[in-house]
Amino acid sequence: MYKIIRPLLFSIDPERVHTLSLDALNNTRYIFGAHWLLKQIFKAPPKPVEAFGLTFPNPIGLAAGYDKHALAVRGLSTFGFGHIEVGTVTPLPQAGNPQPRVFRLPEDGAIINRMGFPSQGSAKIVKSLNKLGRCNYAKAGPTRIINLRGFFAEGKYKRSQNPMILGVNIGKNKTTPNEEAVLDYLSLLELFAPCADYITINISSPNTVGLRDLQGREALEMLLTQLDKQRKFEQKKLRKKLPLLVKLSPDLSDAELDDALDVILATGMDGVIATNTTLARGGVKSAHRAETGGLSGSPLTSASDAVLRQIVKKVDGQIPIVSSGGVMTPEDAKRRLDIGATLVQVYTGLIYNGPGFVKQIVKSL
Repeated sequence: MYKIIRPLLFSIDPERVHTLSLDALNNTRYIFGAHWLLKQIFKAPPKPVEAFGLTFPNPIGLAAGYDKHALAVRGLSTFGFGHIEVGTVTPLPQAGNPQPRVFRLPEDGAIINRMGFPSQGSAKIVKSLNKLGRCNYAKAGPTRIINLRGFFAEGKYKRSQNPMILGVNIGKNKTTPNEEAVLDYLSLLELFAPCADYITINISSPNTVGLRDLQGREALEMLLTQLDKQRKFEQKKLRKKLPLLVKLSPDLSDAELDDALDVILATGMDGVIATNTTLARGGVKSAHRAETGGLSGSPLTSASDAVLRQIVKKVDGQIPIVSSGGVMTPEDAKRRLDIGATLVQVYTGLIYNGPGFVKQIVKSL
């Protein structure tokens, strides 16, 4: 079915189609029986995986970027994902980069985007997650959680029984200088700690000027040390484990990647997501290859494989690895797991293969 309608979808501006798909998924909640029917069609067989102290229904998840504002979590959960990562979320609302900022490269099985963290802002997104029953707050004492701005009443923490694992991907505002970036990340960690099963620290998007500089050893050590301290405080207050993952770029040199991994291990992070989109254009044929932004899809497959192999060797089983980038076929996903990833995330592969892609992958494992 998807192969039939894909040419029509691909004839429409990609960002417009993306928005329409989220609206459609969000609106399924108003149609009686729609969620049940979608689950019957796209339900993946159970293949549970343990990672970060969590039990994932299966190893295939949705990468951050698809549902930036947590608008369609319920609808997306019917597609068989073992986890969904929303965001990237920034503290304050921001529009992102000017349009057009998303480009399809069908002949390459790829997408270039230069979105630049468009975000409704953390306050609005946490309210959306609260409506899903994701943000219940533990109060060990009379103190209140900072930054909630009076949105939520006092209440003892009680985790939703939804089996879907939810991650929140966080990033700094464009106008925040790198010297103050830690304040953005700390405020987001505090705000989303009661909502997320895990939090991903995004320091690797190529579409926010200077963001990738935070992957350098000194800057990364300062950032992650402070976040680990805040995380421990939140865990004690909420009486739950809060895994922190770090998302890295595929464009780091071997030495830069080793430095980043040294810091990630030394600061007690729980996992690595590898990789984000790339600035490289090797082998890309489309006329859109000259567009600035991060490239995802098939051209990223071999580079992401190579980065995964290096990370697996470096961390030597100390922390789990989530593989993302260039997962376009079930064989790609299986290979990532065989190399040593614990979980795999898809995004561009979903756009090219349709909503049955997750079930197809999981059945092949």
